[in-house]
Amino acid sequence: MDNYPNERKVVNNSYGLNTFLTKMYGWMGIAILVSAATAYLLATANQGQLLISMAKSPAILWGSMILWFVIPFVVSVQSLKRPTLAGAMLLIYSILSGVMFSTLGMRYTGAQIFAAFVSAAAVFVSMSIFGLVTRKNLDKMGTQAMAALIGLLIAMVINWFLHSSAITMFLSFAAVIIFTLLTAWDTQRMKTTYNQYSDSISTSGLAIFGALQLYLDFVNLFLQLLQLFGGSNRN
Repeated sequence: MDNYPNERKVVNNSYGLNTFLTKMYGWMGIAILVSAATAYLLATANQGQLLISMAKSPAILWGSMILWFVIPFVVSVQSLKRPTLAGAMLLIYSILSGVMFSTLGMRYTGAQIFAAFVSAAAVFVSMSIFGLVTRKNLDKMGTQAMAALIGLLIAMVINWFLHSSAITMFLSFAAVIIFTLLTAWDTQRMKTTYNQYSDSISTSGLAIFGALQLYLDFVNLFLQLLQLFGGSNRN
């Protein structure tokens, strides 16, 4: 019996998956670099005067905030239909995120930011690899993590009125666990989706969609770890 067609199919699928993953992580890496560059430039330009000027404009602040919440939904909806538009929107979103992150230097030290970034990167890489190689279905874990995330968001809104530093630290610790689990689940979900639907959907669009999900996982890991690292000596 000739097994060559099956062997070629496996090789082609492996090559296609590797190409897809390269695109997805490539888009994610570019988004992170754009956010970091934007934050650095705003924080250092004229000793932060540009950032101060932007902060004095309610239109810029509210416009940026609204877009920051809306764009992820646009990317999610348009990624498979209009990959080029979704890619452009992802880059715009990363710039807006950089604007938000540019204020971190006012609240945390450089050492704290560096430690949080390195820790987030280590956790992200470890869990993303786990999501790629594990044979265990992570759907149940991911669903539970999403439910926990909804509860976490509600608790954060409540604590916004309470202003409890102890609750803030606890919620940050819970958020780190949640986004650690979501990183593995989102990675496996993107791999599974590619294997099942690569012949019928835009893999470039799927790569952008996956990059957005993983970008959000990484950014939230970073922000929550930064909250934990900087919580002990912030006023």
